[in-house]
Order: sequence, then C-alpha cells, then structure tokens
Amino acid sequence: QVQLVESGGGLVQAGGSLRLSCAASGRTFSTYAMGWFRQAPGKEREFVAVISWNDGRTYYADSVKGRFTISRDNAKNTVYLQMNSLKPEDTSVYYCAARRIAIATPLPKRKYEYDYWGQGSQVTVSS
Repeated sequence: QVQLVESGGGLVQAGGSLRLSCAASGRTFSTYAMGWFRQAPGKEREFVAVISWNDGRTYYADSVKGRFTISRDNAKNTVYLQMNSLKPEDTSVYYCAARRIAIATPLPKRKYEYDYWGQGSQVTVSS
C-alpha cells in the first residue's frame, strides 16, 4: 500500500521561505513520478511541480518557476518542495502525489494522471 505523508507547512510572511517534505512508503519508487499540487479554497487543485524519481527530470508551473524547487532524496524516499519568495497567492493546501511512469516518457502534470495522494499540508502566506 502506497503511503505519502506531507509535512513542513505553516504560516510565513510574504517574501519568506518554507520547505515541504513528502515521505513515500510501500513501494520501490524508482519508476515513479512525484508531483506537488495545491488547492486554495473554492478553486480547482492545480499543478505545481513534478520530478522523475529515476532520472531527476523536473517540470514547473509558470506561476512558481524560479521560486520553487522540487528535489528528491533516494535514500530517504522523500521528495521536497523548497518554496522561496512566497506570495499571498501561494496560500493553499499542498498535496504530494505519485504515479508510475515509463523511462523517458513525459512527466505527468494533470491531477487525474496520478494514482496516489497524500493528506495535504497547509501553507499560509501573510501579506
């Protein structure tokens, strides 16, 4: 059974930084893509970033490019989302997600492409 557990959310002032963690268990994740999504109240869940566990390829939403960095630690089976220069509009519940992918295939960016989800971690950015 795949389990994804997010941590690291909280309250931060605009311009500040936070690092989210997603601890994955239950499988060997070397053939998986790990994504981060976010959902603000009354809005659709939207894509933030994705990383291929196998080769480290990454892709970012335009809204976070240059401010957020996704990375993975194979030894700890953990994916991170480093968020810098945070803005009030980044306020959301952030979710970690996983899906199996074949080598060198395009990274999944749509929520329906993912099979497993974490419980979410609240990030609040005050102005």
